[in-house]
Amino acid sequence: MAATIDPGALDRSSPTPLWAQLLVELRRRVDAGEFAQAFPSEMGLAEAYGISRNTVRETLRRLRSDGTVVAGRGRRPRLGGQVAIEQPLGALYSLHDAIVAAGLKPRSVIRAQEVRQDGEAASRLGEASDAPLVFLERLRLADDEPLALERAWFPLDVAEPLLDVDLSNVGLYEELASRTGLRLTGGQEQLRAVVPSRVERALLGLPAGAAAFAIDRLGLVLERAVEWRHTIVGGDRFSVSARFGAGVGYRLDIRPLDGS
Repeated sequence: MAATIDPGALDRSSPTPLWAQLLVELRRRVDAGEFAQAFPSEMGLAEAYGISRNTVRETLRRLRSDGTVVAGRGRRPRLGGQVAIEQPLGALYSLHDAIVAAGLKPRSVIRAQEVRQDGEAASRLGEASDAPLVFLERLRLADDEPLALERAWFPLDVAEPLLDVDLSNVGLYEELASRTGLRLTGGQEQLRAVVPSRVERALLGLPAGAAAFAIDRLGLVLERAVEWRHTIVGGDRFSVSARFGAGVGYRLDIRPLDGS
C-alpha cells in the first residue's frame, strides 16, 4: 500500500524549484515501490502537495522523458515498464482473456457492427471481391484505458448470428462458438511496428510520432478462412513472448523495405 503523501517534503523556502523537488520526491517513492498498484493523478498530486498543476505537469514531463512514467493526453500517468498485456507467439489467444489474466477489466466500445463489402478482406478470406462480410470495429479497453483498435471481417454465412450480439463485455470467440458451433483451429499472424494514423492515435490516446504494433490475423476453422483481423495496439502496454528450445522455435520473416 502506498504511503501517505507528506506535503512537507517540499521546501518552499529553498532556491530549488518546486517541480525539481517534487521530481526527487516522486523518484524516491517510485524506488521504494510505493506506486506498484497505481500512480497518482496530476490533480491528486497538486492537491496532496499543495502546488499548482503547472508545477506537477513540469515534473511529470521530466518523468515521462526518462521513461519513469508514461501517459497520453488526458490519461492518468502510470509507471513505465509495466507491461500489462502479454501475447504468446505460436498460440491461439484471445485479447479479452489476456486482459482478464492480467487482472484488468476488459471492455469494448463498438464502433461498427454491420454487413459491408471490402475487396481486400474478401480476398484474404478467399471470398469473391463483392461478397457480403460481417464487419466489426471495436476499441478495446483495459480498466477503461484504450489498449487496441480492432477491425475484423468474417464471411456472412459464418458470422451473421453475431450481428445482434452485444460484444461490449464478452469474448468474440466465445460468442462465435456458442452461436455458430465454430471454434478456430489455427491460423496465421503477422506483427510489425507501425506509426498509427491521426485518428488511430486519437482513439488510443497516443502522442504524435508514437509507434504501435500492427497485428494481422487470418483465423482458420480447419482449412477454411473465417476471420481476417487487423489490430493496432499501443506498445506501452503490450509485449510479445515466445518459448524456444533445441527442438522448437520461432521464425523471423524479414521482408525487403519495399514490402515485396
